[in-house]
Amino acid sequence: MGEVVGAGLLAHVPTIMLPEATRRELNHGEDSTLVAGLERLRTDVFDTLDYDTVVVLDSHWATTVEYVVTAQDRRAGLFTSEELPRGMCRIPYDFPGDPELAAAIAERAGPNGTWITPIDDQYLPIFYATVNLWHFLGRGLPDKRWISLSVCQTATTEDNLRVGRAIGEAVAASDRKVLLLASGAMSHTFWPLQVIRDHEAAGVEHIFTPEAYAADVERMDWFAAGDHARVLDTMPDFLRHRPEARFAHYLMMIGALGEGRCAAPGRRFSEYENSVGTGQVHIWFDRPAAGWTARSAAPTG
Repeated sequence: MGEVVGAGLLAHVPTIMLPEATRRELNHGEDSTLVAGLERLRTDVFDTLDYDTVVVLDSHWATTVEYVVTAQDRRAGLFTSEELPRGMCRIPYDFPGDPELAAAIAERAGPNGTWITPIDDQYLPIFYATVNLWHFLGRGLPDKRWISLSVCQTATTEDNLRVGRAIGEAVAASDRKVLLLASGAMSHTFWPLQVIRDHEAAGVEHIFTPEAYAADVERMDWFAAGDHARVLDTMPDFLRHRPEARFAHYLMMIGALGEGRCAAPGRRFSEYENSVGTGQVHIWFDRPAAGWTARSAAPTG
């Protein structure tokens, strides 16, 4: 029987791929804590934990009429971002996939009232929400499989939870030990182009609105307490602050972990930082000894 052995809400912002000197230039001489956080996460978790497959819930990969999961035997190449080619250019990536788990996730879509298609096309684009995290957390671990799952731009909160349920059921029915990476931001509104360069530093005073900052901090407190039920119950309020991909990456992750019944507390691997108006942080959820759904509360959603 398979299991999810760890999960994280992780930032993938382009600045983590810039040279340190450039990062410091943008941030008044200080480096982003997001880089050191990923390096510590690699040392403390990825280099020590027993796992087979990483499933990236990729908030940069937007599909429309279905969710898509990568099903190639291997993905390798050079990545240049269509969004920011100046900063993310010809980044090498090379990792095995997990077609068997991808197919199992897709097979659980129908019973959960949703649509997930596995695609093994070698020309399927890859996105930096996957590449950037693999660069820090997967490089040099050639036996670890990585697959990615899209977000769907027509999906609701309930749709995302349904996909999470499918992922959880597929993993449980497999022989895999899995890490789930919800790759994306919290509040996610950019400053306009004419002023965006005034807001490149990491300080929280650059978050787009004080209200968005407060909403992010509130939810980080709930994550620390393992109170995922409250995060789910207040999703309509949080959506007013435009979380990245309508927070699909987190919703799919928590759907796989039991939704409102999940009691896993989050531990921070970075400070909470700004990125041109958006809220960024690394939070890791270890699997509690009693299991993800240790509480008796009814599921939310």
